[in-house]
Amino acid sequence: MTESAGKKALVLFSGGQDSTVCLAWALARFAEVETVGFDYGQSHAIELACRDKVRAGLAALDPVWAARLGADHMIGLPELGRISETALTRDVAIEMGENGLPTTFVPGRNLIFFTYAAALGYRRGAHVLVGGMCETDYSGYPDCRADTIKALEAAISLGMAKPFTLETPLMWIDKAATWALAAELGGKALVDLIVEETHSCYRGDRTHRYDWGYGCGACPACELRARGHAAYVAGA
Repeated sequence: MTESAGKKALVLFSGGQDSTVCLAWALARFAEVETVGFDYGQSHAIELACRDKVRAGLAALDPVWAARLGADHMIGLPELGRISETALTRDVAIEMGENGLPTTFVPGRNLIFFTYAAALGYRRGAHVLVGGMCETDYSGYPDCRADTIKALEAAISLGMAKPFTLETPLMWIDKAATWALAAELGGKALVDLIVEETHSCYRGDRTHRYDWGYGCGACPACELRARGHAAYVAGA
């Protein structure tokens, strides 16, 4: 049993590589783990269709994980997509914007995700929220930075009048280390599950298969995943 084994965690689970590794990380640490996904009209909504297979695959890897894996929740946030003029919610080119941020940045997304997750966690008795945010090897999104997460943790705890913990196990590691963490948690079987069943491509392309998984191979998410996988394989 780990120090956190008596607690219940709620994982922000998109069906992508990072959130899958975070889910495995939580299953290795907490007695009960639930998941929550968000449908905000993202152009790569195919990631949401991957979630059930990934959850089933994780449960099949370890009977302890299967026993700990609880309910899955899906929250629709269509208004977020409606008010967002981004490459993930509109037919907009993926490029660097005039504000110095990539056009894939959805303003307020992670702030909203964690707030809704906290409201759900409050009802479900899950006061540990786990997300795949990272500022080591990322696109520069301000709501993925550690300072943002720390401030949000304080605000949520104050606003809920109950202590919440926001865990971001990938915050200080790069994509190669994320692949390595998957191998550490679940061996080759987990790495293979991530390659075959998760989705990260911003274009929602699952027709092209690479060593690192499915995607267009050209968007920033694919390039980051591919570079990380190559570095992981080279260092393995």
